[in-house]
Amino acid sequence: MTREAGRHGGAGEQAVLLVAGAADLALSTLGSAVGAVRGLLRRSDAAELAAQAEQDLSARGRLVLDRYAAVPPAHLEILARHVLARKSTDDD
Repeated sequence: MTREAGRHGGAGEQAVLLVAGAADLALSTLGSAVGAVRGLLRRSDAAELAAQAEQDLSARGRLVLDRYAAVPPAHLEILARHVLARKSTDDD
């Protein structure tokens, strides 16, 4: 297919080209990742590296849960605490 034919192709041809390009990108990325994993497995400190990775992932998971699972205090509760704090300072 020439460049001119690619420009004049229909939506179906464009979709096929996009999917093929995405698949090629995914395969090349996967190949790089597999090479990196093989390199890590050859290291003599692989067990220590895996333990550190597990700790890092646990810490990240804890941060994510704290960020999204914690319910912020109610707005009126915060206002009531401010009022009580002002009253206590005014009474002194």
